[in-house]
Amino acid sequence: MARKIFIAATGQNTGKTTTSLFLMHLARKKYARVGFIKPIGPKPSMLRGREVDKDAALIAQVFGLGKDLRHMSPVVLHPGYTRQVVDGEISVDELQQRVLEACHELEKKCDLLIIEGAGHAGVGSILKLSNARIARLLNAPVLMVTGGGLGNVVDSVYMNLALFEKEGAEVRAILANKLIPEKRDKTLDYLRRFFADEPFKVLAGFDYHPVLANPTLLRIANLLELPLNGNKRDSHRIINHVQIGAASTQRVAEILKDSTFLIVTSSRDELLVTMANLYQIPAYRSKIAGLLIPGIMPVGQITQQILDRSNIPYLRTEKHSTSELYRIITEDVSKLTSEDTEKLALVRSLAEETFDFDTLDDIFA
Repeated sequence: MARKIFIAATGQNTGKTTTSLFLMHLARKKYARVGFIKPIGPKPSMLRGREVDKDAALIAQVFGLGKDLRHMSPVVLHPGYTRQVVDGEISVDELQQRVLEACHELEKKCDLLIIEGAGHAGVGSILKLSNARIARLLNAPVLMVTGGGLGNVVDSVYMNLALFEKEGAEVRAILANKLIPEKRDKTLDYLRRFFADEPFKVLAGFDYHPVLANPTLLRIANLLELPLNGNKRDSHRIINHVQIGAASTQRVAEILKDSTFLIVTSSRDELLVTMANLYQIPAYRSKIAGLLIPGIMPVGQITQQILDRSNIPYLRTEKHSTSELYRIITEDVSKLTSEDTEKLALVRSLAEETFDFDTLDDIFA
């Protein structure tokens, strides 16, 4: 039977899916047959004509696991699904059986099976299939992914640990992730000293890398439901800064940072033309990721021609104000996709450079 690792988290945005990705990458260097399953999938998507959870689809695409897709996401949730369960229209026993059967099929063909939960320990409780309960049903020891602080990490670990213990699931390690680089060693030292009497180990995850959290041009286009114009080859370019072009044209050009996505209203012809021209200069192309042009006033005809000829990537909208767009973009939490080649390459590189897979493997033996 396969060795299993259940990946849970203490909350949202701790890096759980990134952890699944790098563990899959490292495990495949040691084991010939590594599988993945997301028992409860709260984010439906379509892949190869099959409805699966987005994270299962991501792993299948990145690691070429298309043949196992039907087992990788046995339960996919839709709006209203939980009410149907409470009303008795959907059988909890049937859902549980689907999870057990899918896991069993993957276990038969794998040396190591990575099981990704849907969030913190209690997620899924409305289905009577919380992460803690699924970990126990599948007899899978737990790796709990946390943030990179101290007090909040301790609080969230104990809050989640209570439910795992209640369900009889074994937490073997916590993974302190998104560590502040200059505080990394001190944070890990304090966490290990504090949890010294606990039965689980404290492992070091990745340092916080803004690149992994920052959106791509395509992500913003999809978020705003707008077509990307101009240089579509840069659609997967990572945006490091979002700025509002409210200052004078010269001042905006002076304060551009690396890979800036600039919001410029449609009435700012001089600024739009300047950005389009600067985009042709290599020193500035690295600074200008693209433009977002809001405003009900049409872009001037000559300005539009210059924009199009420059091939600068841009989005155009009349639906939102500048402040609304800035808020939407900056509040969005960018999630990895199979097309984020630069981010995926960074995840693989960081995993090989910083993570001790053999130690994890021994803990979950």
